[in-house]
Amino acid sequence: MIKRHKALEMQEGAGVNVRRLMPIAGFRHYDPFVLWDDFTITPGNGFPDHPHRGFEAITYLYSGSIKHTDNLGNSATVTAGGAQRFTAGKGIVHAEMPNEATPTRGIQFWVNLAGRLKQVEPEYQQVNDDEFPVVEKDGVRIKSLVGDGSPLKIKTAIRYLDITLDGDSHHTEQVTGGMRGFVYVADGTVMVNQQPYRSAESLFFEAESDIELYAEQPARVMVAYGEPHGEPIIQYGPYVD
Repeated sequence: MIKRHKALEMQEGAGVNVRRLMPIAGFRHYDPFVLWDDFTITPGNGFPDHPHRGFEAITYLYSGSIKHTDNLGNSATVTAGGAQRFTAGKGIVHAEMPNEATPTRGIQFWVNLAGRLKQVEPEYQQVNDDEFPVVEKDGVRIKSLVGDGSPLKIKTAIRYLDITLDGDSHHTEQVTGGMRGFVYVADGTVMVNQQPYRSAESLFFEAESDIELYAEQPARVMVAYGEPHGEPIIQYGPYVD
């Protein structure tokens, strides 16, 4: 099964512009994935204190920086190329606010927790840009955010990649083992399995697949895939039960 979807522009938090891939009307979730926001935070806006429960979230920055605080006592600044992960578990209250005088752009990505883990203790982890493994070959740079030796750990088996392609470059991502996922074009235009996808467009896939990427001009894509839990995803705003 292969489907094309496009992110919708909206506002979240306190004046944050997002391109939301899911959940949106007609396409709620894609087990085990709950939410995908390509966000831009301008100075003075952000995500003040708010609660979460029942999932894990990864915030990854393309540019700028944000300060994270939470009710566990954590206070940390994530900078461009870095990421943070929190396990909401039985409940957490946190805030993400920009530190920069210029816009901060990144991806917020929610992954469901299996039912048996919904009540785990909340956790927080930060990983800096230079701690992520990177492979570069033939004009393609693959940065492993989760999996393939990345220090960022979550409780669901997934692979999460930031792939940049120079002009006239290609990469084939081999997906095996019953995993399902998606390709999201962050910038530029990319041929995905010989079909053009532009910025904010995405291809969703499942079962064994070869995902072929080709860019005539420089482009950036995010790829995420993992093992579904096979459980209902019941989301009420910031809570996933």
